[in-house]
Amino acid sequence: MAEKISDETPNPEKINDESPNPEKINDESPNPLAPSNDEESITAYSKDQNRKKQMMCLLYIILFAVFQTGIILLFVLIFMRITNPKFRVRSGSFIDAFNVGTEASPSFDLRMNTQFMVKKTNFGHFKYKDGTVTFAYKGIPVGNAMNEKGRVGARSTKKVDVVVKLRSNGLSLNIRDNELGSDISSGVLPLTSSVKLKGKIYMMEVIKKKKYAQMNCSMEIDINS
Repeated sequence: MAEKISDETPNPEKINDESPNPEKINDESPNPLAPSNDEESITAYSKDQNRKKQMMCLLYIILFAVFQTGIILLFVLIFMRITNPKFRVRSGSFIDAFNVGTEASPSFDLRMNTQFMVKKTNFGHFKYKDGTVTFAYKGIPVGNAMNEKGRVGARSTKKVDVVVKLRSNGLSLNIRDNELGSDISSGVLPLTSSVKLKGKIYMMEVIKKKKYAQMNCSMEIDINS
């Protein structure tokens, strides 16, 4: 029995149409194109510029912090520095009642016109209380002067005139006969003066600190002149 031959012969054109297209394969390739050298250079330059800007900003911040710290330290050291005021005997003169004994009968009775000085050398004003200035001979008080309470401004000086009586009647006989007689014979009467003036320093009415003006000084009175 003869086999039945199929009439459907292969069509060459149809086979060719179903063959793979090289151009289509290239278009659908999953591999992207590599970036060019110009794009890499631009990206690197941009990153470098951003890094430089950040470094400059950090430098400016550090410099500003150092500047501010310097200003604060300068302000504290110059304007906010609190020091003790000064108290001094500025001058003394004898107009009347200048009575001095002799070496054989030593004594003195003096009336001295004295000018005290309260000086504030820095900023802030100084309010002080009453203070007693003590004059002494060989450590023994021979006269007192009251310096009344007051106020001295920043970087200024206040002068106070006081009359002081200096008398030797409080000295012992031993000191009179030996030391005072010798000093009168030499023509020079040595005295010392001391005071501690208590008060407060005010800075811009905000800062208040207790301070005092203290004095311990010596003077020599020329008896002959």
